[in-house]
Amino acid sequence: MPRVGLTPQVVVTEAAAVADEVGLDKLTLAAVAKRCGVSLPGLYKHVDGLDAVKRDISVLAVRELTAKLAAATSGVSGKEALQALSVSYRDYAMAFPGRYSASVRAPAAGDREHEEVAVQAVGVIDTALKGYQLEGADLIHAVRIWRIVCHGLASLEAEGGFGLPDPVDETFNRLIGVLDASFRTVTVE
Repeated sequence: MPRVGLTPQVVVTEAAAVADEVGLDKLTLAAVAKRCGVSLPGLYKHVDGLDAVKRDISVLAVRELTAKLAAATSGVSGKEALQALSVSYRDYAMAFPGRYSASVRAPAAGDREHEEVAVQAVGVIDTALKGYQLEGADLIHAVRIWRIVCHGLASLEAEGGFGLPDPVDETFNRLIGVLDASFRTVTVE
């Protein structure tokens, strides 16, 4: 019999917490079962396997990240929106490393729920970059460039990739300045 109060949503939330603690690549169903206070066979009454749990963490993470990005960029535009968007993204990656790792996975073909949350995330980023008057392919490339830059910095920072004493915050602020100048240049052309 399933544990009272243990739902698939609770399992995913607990699995996300485990992923944040040990890393998404080291997540096991045994660790999730232990955290949920059930046996491994008992956990299987709530989940379809490790891949399904990781997929659910991805959907959860994209939803959480989208909400944080939307809240951070509400009511601002231009460089201020770019700064708020980037800071919020970096903060999420550092606070929830397991979930963040799951969030960068592209949805599997035909996974409507995952595709929908991904579209919502891109919509928030598109809106934040609207102040640059980017449209069509220029906007798509700007979103990709922004994501590559922020993901690269967050990944290097999470892995301890910055060993020099110079503050990473300064590098981050300079990156935002470079992106701002680049996006403004695209607008002028």
